[in-house]
Amino acid sequence: MTLKSQWKINDIYIPYIDCPIRTQIFFGGAASGKSKFEAQRCVYDLAKGGRNYLIIRNTGNTHKASTHNEITKVIDDWKIRELFKIHQSELTITCRNGYQAIFAGLDDVQKIKSITPKKGVITDIWIEEATETSATDCRDLRKRLRGLTGGIPKRFTLTFNPIFKNHWIFEEFFFKFHDDDREYRDAELSILRTTHKDNRFLENDDRAELENEKNQYYRDVYTLGKWGVLGHLIFKNWRVENLAGFKDALGTYHNGLDFGYTNDPTALARCSIANDKKLYICREFYEYGLTNDLIADKAKPIIGNEIIRCDPAEPKSIAELRGHGLNAVAARGGKGSVNQGIQFIQQHEIIIDRECQNAINEIQLYQWELDKAGNAINTPVGKRDHFIAALRYALSGISFPAPRTQQGHFDRRLLGLPD
Repeated sequence: MTLKSQWKINDIYIPYIDCPIRTQIFFGGAASGKSKFEAQRCVYDLAKGGRNYLIIRNTGNTHKASTHNEITKVIDDWKIRELFKIHQSELTITCRNGYQAIFAGLDDVQKIKSITPKKGVITDIWIEEATETSATDCRDLRKRLRGLTGGIPKRFTLTFNPIFKNHWIFEEFFFKFHDDDREYRDAELSILRTTHKDNRFLENDDRAELENEKNQYYRDVYTLGKWGVLGHLIFKNWRVENLAGFKDALGTYHNGLDFGYTNDPTALARCSIANDKKLYICREFYEYGLTNDLIADKAKPIIGNEIIRCDPAEPKSIAELRGHGLNAVAARGGKGSVNQGIQFIQQHEIIIDRECQNAINEIQLYQWELDKAGNAINTPVGKRDHFIAALRYALSGISFPAPRTQQGHFDRRLLGLPD
């Protein structure tokens, strides 16, 4: 049987299975199968023997729900589980022949420096969601590709969606790649752009969702797989820092929650405001498929008994969270509250802990809608803004006036609290 029929590898990727080129880039639109292919290639290489993979994400705790699961699914799809020992807690996958896939995050640099496979040397570094990483981190990682491999070519592979054109990856690798190109290859670099049309393992409604995208930026990036051109960004005064030393000692905290489930994530934001107009984004969670009891379980270690302000459109969920022990209330809001919350956040210098990757992803792309003439209007693009919604809810206690009855008395019921 062929690789195509037996292993469900999309045709466009098959020529890259044994590609020896040192730097390989697989980028493009959503649901194009690029990460799936790299997981398939990893399993193929481990089973064949001779290659060890170091698989990197910007934060290590994101592997369990992404790359580690993806590779495990490939092993199960190919019905070769007996060849592997899969360690969820240790984040390693070891083949019976001794070759390994080892998962790590750039938030634990010392661990990366000390990683050594059980057999041989690291031959492949795969960086998933490479646009989340810095140029310095990636250049340092390349230095990990050293040692004798017995003639097996070393490979450095990046997979990502092309979020914006002034990204360091574009500047460093795409000087010979044009917007409408599908492929570039020379002796040291290969680049492949793919879209959902290259993935034959999709449902029709998956394709329709992408093809019906009206926003030009999101259509370029996620439907067509082209580098995005950022328009009118909403947040500009922000930066990323390592807040590990003091993010839990900032005094007063504000917590917010945006509900999701299947298609949208549930997002929690925890932040603090300093006297010098600095807004510190300290912690997050951002997960799909969470019922309210699981939300409570995940939130309690982060916020304890502190108030958490939640999407006011879901009073039943707020009541359930209180039943599970959270001090949950409805966020303050009303007409104009979205823009008022945005304006309040804009008044601050935003400092994001480097572990809050979803906060970073959303804030760096959050834009105003454009009218037909291409002019910005006072309405944010309502996509991939789940953390930002949670952040607005968290701050609604100080950014939006307290609700009052007609007699001017504070009305606890409007916050989802009992009389």
